[in-house]
Amino acid sequence: MGVRRASVDRILEQPSGRGLVAIPLALIMVITVVDIHSPADVHMGPLLVIAPALTASFAGPWLTAAIGVLAVAAQVFIAVLHDGLATTNHISQITALTMLSALVAFICYMRERRGRQLSRARSVAETAQRVLLRPPPRRIGPLRVAWLYLAAEDETQIGGDLFAIARAAHPGTRVIIGDVRGKGMAAIGEASVVLGAFREGAHRYATLPELTAALEESFCLNVEDVADTKHDPGEHFITALVLDIPDHGSQVQMINCGHPPPLLVHDHQVTALHSCRPAPPLGMCAAALPASSHRADPFSFETGDILLLCTDGVIEARSPTGAFYPLAERVASFSATSPDALLRYIHDDLLAHVGEVPTDDAALLAIERTASHQLHGPHLE
Repeated sequence: MGVRRASVDRILEQPSGRGLVAIPLALIMVITVVDIHSPADVHMGPLLVIAPALTASFAGPWLTAAIGVLAVAAQVFIAVLHDGLATTNHISQITALTMLSALVAFICYMRERRGRQLSRARSVAETAQRVLLRPPPRRIGPLRVAWLYLAAEDETQIGGDLFAIARAAHPGTRVIIGDVRGKGMAAIGEASVVLGAFREGAHRYATLPELTAALEESFCLNVEDVADTKHDPGEHFITALVLDIPDHGSQVQMINCGHPPPLLVHDHQVTALHSCRPAPPLGMCAAALPASSHRADPFSFETGDILLLCTDGVIEARSPTGAFYPLAERVASFSATSPDALLRYIHDDLLAHVGEVPTDDAALLAIERTASHQLHGPHLE
């Protein structure tokens, strides 16, 4: 009881809380004084219910109940000074005020209980996000990184979209971004399989096809153990985009497994990097595909360029009229000076486009290659 009361009424520890409590107390005093000095046929007592109702807007159930008790006591005091407690009118007013005050306190209790449940849900989501979807470093090797994640489900901060960045055995960086079929908390198990395999294999496998084949094999072997087949008996697969970005040179390798193509911002020109040899999404085949089935597409990623990776929750976000979000067009219209600035612009523009929170999980990664002289060995921040 002591712990609960401390959590409920901690607002009283703040000066603003004490000031707010003075409002219902002043109302009780004013209404009581006015009722006592009013003619016998004027009854101001019923207005005392305003005090607990107002308290419930900024305090917990215990303080609300206490104000309700004071309001009832004031009504009893008014009845004693007028015609006495035995009159039908005063008995009715006291009974009604007691019931309404109790109802307000109960509603306040249910609201706070719901608030605690939401707080626990957010805490679990934040913990899962830190453990599973670890925030990428802002600097890794010669790259500057920014990321954005919008979860579709209420009360969560993580869903079926995934991304990760890790150092390779050679001087370079491996990147993955993916999208589980489905969304929200039910897709976390499948995302965890791919992320775990990527983090383990990023520095182990020498080539990108070998790494992608390892991701495919891990997902095919473990999907039945982690997928929510009871509520979602359909196919389970993950679209993924895997990159190998060397520290030196401008040639980047890419394997696209059914994922939206990345956008390359070079000299204020935006280019969609479509794969010439796309692979199927992870888990679509009956058996894991060998490394020889995954062929990498090269492209140039020079100093000052920004590479933008996203999931389909971004490009398939619809406006109230049903129009898809034109990501490439909007990026081309914005002169990005850094990955952070670019993602801030997209975030605000995307929310303005849909008019509300997106209905699907959405993730973005923005990666900029910095000048080679800024690189002093493998660097993580």
